[in-house]
Amino acid sequence: MPVYELREEKSRIRQKYKQIRSSVSQEEKKELDRKICEKFLSCVSYRYCDTILMYSPVRDEINVDAIAIKALEDGKRVAYPRCIPGTNKMNFHFVSSLDELEKGTFGIAEPPETNERFSKRSSGCVVCLVPALTYDKFGYRIGYGKGFYDRYLSYFSGSVIGIVYKSLISDTPLPRGRFDVHANAIVTEEGVYSVARV
Repeated sequence: MPVYELREEKSRIRQKYKQIRSSVSQEEKKELDRKICEKFLSCVSYRYCDTILMYSPVRDEINVDAIAIKALEDGKRVAYPRCIPGTNKMNFHFVSSLDELEKGTFGIAEPPETNERFSKRSSGCVVCLVPALTYDKFGYRIGYGKGFYDRYLSYFSGSVIGIVYKSLISDTPLPRGRFDVHANAIVTEEGVYSVARV
C-alpha cells in the first residue's frame, strides 16, 4: 500500500475508534480501567518484571495509575516518557512517586528531565505499557499518528504490553508500515492475551 494511502486509511480508522472510545461513559470507563489494572497486576509479566515503563493517560486513554502506585509499593522501578522538544522522540525517566510528574509536551504529565533516565541497555526484566486507539490480534496498533512509540520501541528489547478496551480490538488486521512495532501481549478488562503470529 502506498504511503499516502496508508496514512489515509489509518486516519479513517483513528477517527472510527476515537468515536467508539469517547462513547464510553465516565462511570463505565472508571470500572473498565480498574479491571484492566487488576488483570495486568495479576499476570506473570507483572510478577517477574523489575521495571515498568508507564504512560500518563490523556484524553480518553485508559488510566493505569493504579499499576504504577502498586509497582512502587512492591519495590519495582517505574518510569514515564518525556518527549524531546522539536522531535518525535522520547526518553523514559524514573519516578519514586506520581507526584513528581508535571505538565509537559502536549499537556501530558511527564517526569522531570533531571530524573534518572532509563537505559535500553538495562539488565533485568522490563515491560512497557503502550496505549492505543485500537489493536488487532497480531498486536499492531493505531495511536495518534505521531510515531513516538514506534521510534522508541524499534530499539527496545523488553516486553511490549498493549493496553486497550476489548471493544476497541479490531476484528481485521490493521494497516501497518514497515516501521510499525507490534505488542507481545494485550491487556483488556477481560484478561491478558498473547498476540497471534503472522
